[in-house]
Amino acid sequence: MAQKYIRKATVSSRFTSHRLPLRNSNCFFGTDTNNNEQAQRKVGYLKKEINRKIGKAIHRFGLIERGDSIMVAVSGGADSLTMLYFLHQWKKKAPIDFEIMPVFMEMGYNGKRISRVLQGYFQSLELPFYMEETDYALYAHGSANRGKSPCFLCSWKRRKRLFQLTQILGCNKIAFGHNLDDVIETFFLNMFYSGEMSTMLPRQEMFNGLLTIVRPIVLVEKDKIKRLANKLGLPICENLCPSASKSKRNKVRQILSNIYRQDKKIKGNVARALFNPRPEYLPEKLPPP
Repeated sequence: MAQKYIRKATVSSRFTSHRLPLRNSNCFFGTDTNNNEQAQRKVGYLKKEINRKIGKAIHRFGLIERGDSIMVAVSGGADSLTMLYFLHQWKKKAPIDFEIMPVFMEMGYNGKRISRVLQGYFQSLELPFYMEETDYALYAHGSANRGKSPCFLCSWKRRKRLFQLTQILGCNKIAFGHNLDDVIETFFLNMFYSGEMSTMLPRQEMFNGLLTIVRPIVLVEKDKIKRLANKLGLPICENLCPSASKSKRNKVRQILSNIYRQDKKIKGNVARALFNPRPEYLPEKLPPP
């Protein structure tokens, strides 16, 4: 029987409340009802392809090891739910023992229905899970953060709390559902707005090795994840953040999307370049002025 943990956490009881222009907190369990034999074969092919790429990432980057206790950060989107689905499958068939625990943080978007839907899904997998209600989104969009980026603050607070929860829940790794498109977008985001060549790593040790971040779907394209999540009937939940479409990341995504439409090979070429860098053909780092 899945064990549940639910609690509330707030930034501060003194912050200025701010009403967000929220949409309805909708979740849906897939929309593809085509069950003919040909459609099922396509689902099978897509499932195998994604599973193969996840396996490649796990083995190439050493993402899962014997005895790991992995916190799976679930947002309710297709990426994190697909990651959880495959990690659950790997747990059942892998030759090594490891544990996974899905964790969902409600950011203050009044997503009670999302919490209920995800709780039911976690219980159906018979996994221990943890859910926490926060006011991070309210704080990030409130007067205390006026004139600053709500995305940065909200993301920073969420990640900080997740790091704290790994200690409380006894996890040595935390799995994030960042996909191949996220890696590419982050590279250009950092180059355009921070003047550096860097991106998300498939595996990243934190706090002198006390915690390790892993990204199992790092080699999988976003559109394939969405298609499979829909066909599997995963409980995909709407992103309720009112700033989601206004972020710098979304601007970079639109730029890249326009470029990809010109040549379907471009995304693959960028991905190969990122995972096979040739530092000998890059200038040396300049000394500080």
